[in-house]
Amino acid sequence: MAEAHIPPFFIETIVVLSAAVIAVPITKRLGLGAVVGFLAAGMAIGPYGIGFFNEPEHILGFAELGVVLLLFVIGLELEPARLWTMRRDIFGLGTAQVLISGLVLTSGALVFGLTWQVALIAGLGLALSSTAFALQMLQERGHLSTKYGQRAFGILLLQDMAIVPLLAMISILAPVETDIQETSIAMQVITVVAAVGFVIFAGRFLLSPLFQLLTASGARELMIAAALLVALGSAGLMSLVGLSMALGAFLSGVMLAESSYRHTLAADIEPFRTMLMGLFFMTVGMALELDLIVANWQHVVSAVVLLMLTKGVFLWGLSRLFGSSNSDALRVAVTLPQGGEFAFVLFSAATAATILPEETANILSAVVILTMLLTPLGAVGLDFVAERMKKRGDTTNRVETFEDARPSVLIVGFGRFGMMVAQMLTSEGISVTALDNKTDRINYARQYGYKVYYGDATRPDVLKAAGGENATLIALCIEDDRIMKQAILQIRSAFPNAALYCRATDRAHALDLTRLGVDYQIRETFESSLTFGRKALEYLGLPSDRIDEVEDDVRKRDDERLTLQLAGDNLAGSDKLHQRTPRDGGKSENLPD
Repeated sequence: MAEAHIPPFFIETIVVLSAAVIAVPITKRLGLGAVVGFLAAGMAIGPYGIGFFNEPEHILGFAELGVVLLLFVIGLELEPARLWTMRRDIFGLGTAQVLISGLVLTSGALVFGLTWQVALIAGLGLALSSTAFALQMLQERGHLSTKYGQRAFGILLLQDMAIVPLLAMISILAPVETDIQETSIAMQVITVVAAVGFVIFAGRFLLSPLFQLLTASGARELMIAAALLVALGSAGLMSLVGLSMALGAFLSGVMLAESSYRHTLAADIEPFRTMLMGLFFMTVGMALELDLIVANWQHVVSAVVLLMLTKGVFLWGLSRLFGSSNSDALRVAVTLPQGGEFAFVLFSAATAATILPEETANILSAVVILTMLLTPLGAVGLDFVAERMKKRGDTTNRVETFEDARPSVLIVGFGRFGMMVAQMLTSEGISVTALDNKTDRINYARQYGYKVYYGDATRPDVLKAAGGENATLIALCIEDDRIMKQAILQIRSAFPNAALYCRATDRAHALDLTRLGVDYQIRETFESSLTFGRKALEYLGLPSDRIDEVEDDVRKRDDERLTLQLAGDNLAGSDKLHQRTPRDGGKSENLPD
């Protein structure tokens, strides 16, 4: 018998997946979210658990690609115009939070006896919150699109950009004998501007034609590969010029946010992002040095309390100052009090530059991880308080729950029928997202100001990316009966709370849709035929009240016929055709065939 061959990393993969499958459902059941589950799973299989992984830093670099893909997906949701409207939160609130929190935390670090250089790095590093952690929490809770979610995102975006000057600060603070190479500042600026300009140019003018070409090939695999190439390629380019990889991916996502392919790209990348984000949090959990925490528990506990209280208070106060309600300010405060993944990058660079002692860096990293673990408890606590206040009838609006979503409609299929439906809804100011799988239709509709995106009606992940979970109503206006049936089954399973309205191509299709239990269906020719008939009767001289009677009778007999046909035979109810509407209470009579 031949010796069994086990591929490289096979056992490690099995262990990682097993730990995640066990831990995540437990923490989600406890209301703590998936992130805490991944952290706990990492702690369990790491050096201070069963010890299966003794060097988690070897896989951390790969796992950080999850953060890159997360920022790319977030970028896809933010059009440049919308990003511009957030400039006050990004550059005003975000900058104020980093500087004020950083200076206060620096002062606290000085009290612990650290040198001013180490205290400055520790304070500013801990002022950065976790983009990966906070956005994952907001997405899990469905709050990313709320006012406080957008404000929190603006702060996180500034923090991601702040890592660049903070890394430059290390170069300035580093002793002369370090190996850090000195580069012309002017050349650095030129390189960074050129790289950012290339990403903007490519995203604006090159990528949409590329995806249109790939779509025409009909190969979904090519779209997935192209999406990953764009996200990782832009991230790599930014990394080469010294910027954050996550920031590069975010920028390319923003440039594609106005393209017709944003929802499909987000759906294609989502499985990779989810798995890599889980792996990232597991490696963070593995890096938690329990023996170091035990040996320095007083310093660690004090630092955790100081960090979360300081950031929480300033996040609340600054959010209020920038116009947030008390409720929104509280939610920002409990979402962003933790340290972030970029603190690990900053501490590692400072250690390599011999500014930050390795033991101090490890303690600071442990503080960051512990604050990540504690953050969901604050969010759960605030939800509990909000729910209790709501049950008590407190209407002071000091704390809000976010159960009521803004009404929105998802239209699938944007031909002549779907476009008219959209015109009715948008005329009333209702939020509409439209999908179609024909690029010529998409381009045509966009000429008239409609935002239509490329997407497949039978893919729940694409419908979810387009807002299917939050849609009050989903309108299926597609022409293919077979595809519509598949879409109905998928939508009923994935989005059971959304009302489902469908376009029927003919009477048989209308019967099938009714049997499938859609909330409303209409034959596309039925209403237009009645209108046509009304106009003909008007021309023939019938008074309007008589025409109304005829129309009502035709509708009534059509409904009766549909009821009979739903019982089984599609040909039933033929006697309901060709009847003359009785006048003045007279009897109906069959007309000749």
